[in-house]
Amino acid sequence: IPWDVVEPLYPTEHTYKMGRGTWSWILWQDGSINFDDQKKYVNLAAAMGYEYVLIDNWWDTNIGRERMKDFIDYAHSKNVDVFLWYSSSGYWNDIVQGPTNYMDNPIIRKKEMKWLHNIGVKGIKVDFFGGDKQETMRLYEAILSDADDNGLMVIFHGCTLPRGWERMYPNYVGSEAVLASENLIFQQHFCDEEAFNACLHPFIRNTIGCMEFGGTFLNKRLNRNNDGGSIRKTTDVFQLATAVLFQNPIQNFALAPNNLTDAPQVCLDFMKQVPTTWNETRFIDGYPGKYVVLARRHADKWYIAGINAQKEPLKLKLNLPMCTKGDKVMLYQDDKKLNPHAEEITLKKNDEVSITMQAEGGFLLVK
Repeated sequence: IPWDVVEPLYPTEHTYKMGRGTWSWILWQDGSINFDDQKKYVNLAAAMGYEYVLIDNWWDTNIGRERMKDFIDYAHSKNVDVFLWYSSSGYWNDIVQGPTNYMDNPIIRKKEMKWLHNIGVKGIKVDFFGGDKQETMRLYEAILSDADDNGLMVIFHGCTLPRGWERMYPNYVGSEAVLASENLIFQQHFCDEEAFNACLHPFIRNTIGCMEFGGTFLNKRLNRNNDGGSIRKTTDVFQLATAVLFQNPIQNFALAPNNLTDAPQVCLDFMKQVPTTWNETRFIDGYPGKYVVLARRHADKWYIAGINAQKEPLKLKLNLPMCTKGDKVMLYQDDKKLNPHAEEITLKKNDEVSITMQAEGGFLLVK
């Protein structure tokens, strides 16, 4: 509905490329915002075939503006582009994470965005907005408009809900506006409730507009060394399914460099090929907070994803009009030991597939 009641607000001279990214902050936190660790995440993006790396708060002091051009040159040598984090800041905002005081002043903002364009940055993530007052809503629009003048895409975090912005602003590529992945890092309680919350988002938050969740973890323990911090309760296939269920045109996934050697190869193979833009979406089955199954089409390929928030396995007979008898599809499921498993199967019936999802598990069908 939001898309149906708005119109594009300005044309653009730029071509914006959607895609996937890596970001260190979600698992490695503030201490990772340095030149060497960010190179590791560029290398991870390159190994996964991803388009972007996102450098979060404190890059201005821990890497430095003078070295940022060198870093971007390194990323470009790996065919990876860069997003940089900013605070929305201003006199009304006491957030200390930097860079601050660049986005609220139009003169400073325009100068900063020109610098970003000149050094090869492709987008910005602007965080910590101070509410939904009219002045703040004007700030969102001013940031987007000035960014487009400089060929920059914009992701908002700590922000309001989008309101048809995907159609209104050609360089807008996502809003958080949800109880997102960072909460899984902060408290075990949110890991315990992850499956329940994930089975709400496709019914509520993500129906309004794109949702920059920043998830899909393959670490079992949500810290840098995969040996402490919060314990993930959901299965690997559950995590893969959220990469399809949660829609945002640029997805910064919560993968880490260690996953290249310690994660199941079947998971890496799927995450290398999952798209972030969709030509068609169909609701298949579900109940808020219990389970959900969606089908999304990218070009001529269908991705059918489901997750189960319940404490017992769930058996479903799914009506899938995009599937016919004899189709060969790739099925991703959790085995009885909750390990990920993928196999090519041949469908035996028109339109109907029987699926079992493990407790706090999921499945994927790719056709």
